[in-house]
Amino acid sequence: MNFRHFNTSAGKLVLCGKSAEQNEEVVKFALADEYVLHTAKPGSPFCVIKGKATPSDIKETAVFCASKSQAWRGSKSDVVVHYFKGSNVFKENEMAVGTFGVKKFKAIKVKKENIKKLISLKEKENV
Repeated sequence: MNFRHFNTSAGKLVLCGKSAEQNEEVVKFALADEYVLHTAKPGSPFCVIKGKATPSDIKETAVFCASKSQAWRGSKSDVVVHYFKGSNVFKENEMAVGTFGVKKFKAIKVKKENIKKLISLKEKENV
């Protein structure tokens, strides 16, 4: 599969889905002790940080996750992103494709200024 991906400033690989089907697949790549991120509201990529993540890796991934979410596109305001270990993700048979349950998570509020800065940076790279 051709996932969205990037490397954090510290060099950690981050895999992110582009659709419900890809979210389903990318979550399978999360090991028990690796962090997975998704916005508090539906409609964002699941992002998996490969390896041992630092707080900086989590923050960078949260900004990316928020920038690709429906919450951001719909409001252009701060976005709450949940992050959790792969061991806390579960899937029940009746859950729709790309939908997961999470036993335990933490939240980070991504400021709209940080999302705008990332988008601006990406636009400059594509010029």
